Amino acid sequence: MACLSGNSSGSAQIQNSGSEGDLQVLTDQRKRKRMQSNRESARRSRMRKQQHLDELSGQVSQLKKENEQILTKTNITTQHYMNLESENLVLRAQIDELSQRLDSLNEILNYMNMNGKNNNNFSNHNSTAEMFECENVFGTGGSESFMNPWYLNQQPIMASADMFQY
Repeated sequence: MACLSGNSSGSAQIQNSGSEGDLQVLTDQRKRKRMQSNRESARRSRMRKQQHLDELSGQVSQLKKENEQILTKTNITTQHYMNLESENLVLRAQIDELSQRLDSLNEILNYMNMNGKNNNNFSNHNSTAEMFECENVFGTGGSESFMNPWYLNQQPIMASADMFQY
């Protein structure tokens, strides 16, 4: 029996060393499989990262293009605004001049109306001083009268838009 037990413990050792070898092989296989899986996972992660980077690069390009378009539109709008502002200044100057001319003409009309009420007919003046005064006012006399054709036919002073550019 001692032999049997010796044989059985010897076969148990053989079985143990066999199962330890199998276990080692199995552990090595699992380790290689895990390493392969980790490599594949890292590869997929790098691919996702590269894809995300490519998407961000494309987005940067698109935003730069949109920014350039917005800047171009802004520059065009600013130039248009400056042109309109210059034109507006010219029109305001013309309004001021026309307002002054209208005020002068209204003064003439008021004077004529006041004079017409006082004297129904301008041709019936008896005094030379009155005739001289009327001639000066209505343009038949001196060069400074309101009715002087040079005074009434003055053209507005025109200002060009480039005069107002800063």
